[in-house]
Amino acid sequence: MAYTLSTSEASRISQRRVSDQNIVSAAKGGGITFAGTVFAYGARFMIGILLARSLGAEQYGLYSLATTAVAVAAALALLGMESAMVRYVSLFVSRRDTAGLRGTLEVGLGLTTVTSLLTGIGMYALAGPIAERLFHEPALAPLLRLATLMVPFESLNSITAAATRGFKKMQYSAITQQVSRPLIKLVVLVVLAITVGLNAARTLAAQTFALVIACAMILYFLNHLCSLRHPIQTARRDVKGMLNFALPLYVTRLITMFRGNIQTVFLGALNTITSVGIFTVAAQVNRIGQMFHHSVVIASMPIVSELYGRRDREQMGRFYQTMARWTFTLNLPLFLVVLLFPTQILSVFGKSYVGGATALGLLAWANLATSATGIGGVMIDMTGRTRLKVVNAVVVSTLVVGLNALLIPRWGLTGAATAALVSAVTGNLLALLEVFALFRLLPYNVSFLKPVAAGLAALGVALALSHVLHPEEGLVYAAVNAAVLVLVYVGMILVLGLSDEDRVVLARLRGRLSNMHASRKTDG
Repeated sequence: MAYTLSTSEASRISQRRVSDQNIVSAAKGGGITFAGTVFAYGARFMIGILLARSLGAEQYGLYSLATTAVAVAAALALLGMESAMVRYVSLFVSRRDTAGLRGTLEVGLGLTTVTSLLTGIGMYALAGPIAERLFHEPALAPLLRLATLMVPFESLNSITAAATRGFKKMQYSAITQQVSRPLIKLVVLVVLAITVGLNAARTLAAQTFALVIACAMILYFLNHLCSLRHPIQTARRDVKGMLNFALPLYVTRLITMFRGNIQTVFLGALNTITSVGIFTVAAQVNRIGQMFHHSVVIASMPIVSELYGRRDREQMGRFYQTMARWTFTLNLPLFLVVLLFPTQILSVFGKSYVGGATALGLLAWANLATSATGIGGVMIDMTGRTRLKVVNAVVVSTLVVGLNALLIPRWGLTGAATAALVSAVTGNLLALLEVFALFRLLPYNVSFLKPVAAGLAALGVALALSHVLHPEEGLVYAAVNAAVLVLVYVGMILVLGLSDEDRVVLARLRGRLSNMHASRKTDG
């Protein structure tokens, strides 16, 4: 006799399938973004070593200030439209609304092009006053003028990449922004270093060249997803709706950008240009701890937007918890390595950068706080609570400005890193509490204890091994100790057991590998 599923059982199975699809989609998108980010980090790490040794701390500091100015100018020009592009593109694609999709692309690309050109002109005009009155470094002015060429391309790159992510095509932004761009930059820098030598101006020129190529590539991919050549009357533009969503995020992004770069500005103005170079290297090393969390955030945005659009709170809760556990699990061993061996890691860049070891450890704690609280910011953004993000940004940034002004004159690099840690803890706790207040959801469940137990075991083994290998005596000993730590951590995770979500992803991965193997046999 055939067994017939009840309505409730069928509903549970259907919900489970949808949940598994979302988890797999996030894993695929996050994996692609993470792979691209790892490649980009490797290339940028080599670039960092090349620049640190070729330019010296002072020239590196000037270069960092110029690229910081570009980042701020590009953020000013974007009007917060990146998140709006992800949200509206994903919604219109899921609804198969071609007119709305075309209008969204027109508004996002068009506004960004105009505002980025105007912002670049303004940056060029203010280059002299910024260099001489704020940083008391006349040599910075020509670098700022050269860097203005990057502003429109940087903004257009960001908005176009956001649009492709709205299609859930994470591979396009990974290929252009995280593989091609840093690789082209690295090749050009190596050629320049061998032929004519490097300075801050030539480094900026190489970065501009790589940026232009990446911008052309991402526009090509977007045009492949949705033709940018279409009759104007076939597009439906919701300029007001997009701006109402984007402008609070714009204010938040500006405040966050200001907060993220205020340490560079304060270090340059209240300390020394050399400290800017050292802090830049420490922040670059610490960026590896941000990679997987950033990848998960990027992949989660369109999924959270769709789940909220369907008012599926149960699936949102499960997705929220899974993403938090993944980001924490991947970040924890990296955090432990940086915490135990900061001096050895910084010594790769040269002896003059070892003084940033304490700052590097504090920045690692800030990363751990971010990964441990999951995708709270995405939950707030993609559910339309953008004004709440503004409040959070104002509170945290006020705290950061006060702490930087207070601590940098006293503690220098350590003061800047302490301010970063306090701001990270405060901002992430605010997001966690707000998501709970809005949706009664927390990012934690019992499975969160597994990475904690694995981390404690790995830490214990690493500390015991340090009495035998003495990692402080050399980079090789530290590398061996770090490798043992990671192996023990992974082994403990496997011993404690994988979750259902992990098994779903691994089963899909095994299926893909089996299909690839079978296809190769057939071709053979």
